[in-house]
Amino acid sequence: MIRAVRALPLLLLLPALMVGCGTEKSGAGAGTPKASTSPSSSPSSSPTPATSAEIAARAKTLGFDPDLVYLIDPPGFTLAEQSVGVSDVGLSVAYISPKNGAVINLRVEPGTMTDANCTTQAVTTEHMTCVRDGNAWYRTGGGDAEYVMAAKGHLVHVAAEQGKVSREVLRESARSLRRPYKSELAVVLPPREFGDSAGAGG
Repeated sequence: MIRAVRALPLLLLLPALMVGCGTEKSGAGAGTPKASTSPSSSPSSSPTPATSAEIAARAKTLGFDPDLVYLIDPPGFTLAEQSVGVSDVGLSVAYISPKNGAVINLRVEPGTMTDANCTTQAVTTEHMTCVRDGNAWYRTGGGDAEYVMAAKGHLVHVAAEQGKVSREVLRESARSLRRPYKSELAVVLPPREFGDSAGAGG
């Protein structure tokens, strides 16, 4: 059974997110998932947002913090259903470009970041370059690039492999951070399989 983690008021980040930009180019990723996709990444007409109660009800069955449940709308990318995972360390979702197979990864997880430790706080490499971009950081290193947003003990990463996705697309993807639509709940928070204590995974 996974344990819940503290809430992340991500919507507070959006109004001031990323007002300027530096000169680097793109991408940080956690590998390419299988091409099983969901049509829910860019809903067509008038999608209905899920209510907080609906998100909480589904998350509760997985022992997951509903306040960590967010999605993005990367332009030209489709949510890869098999990539979705909720666990002790947070939420992870991958999006694939049908055009060239590029991948954008969204991660929402516990953590803190400051200007002082931004260059050294990384999973895949010992050191990353780090540039402030509004209330976010743009980081590159180890063949990866990402936008990172921080709030109250949690971090949101929007990442891709460097050279595969432009910085502009990563920025636009980060700006699109939102709560899921009703039609997406079964993908982001799928029903627990019988005998499956984890509830969801990628």
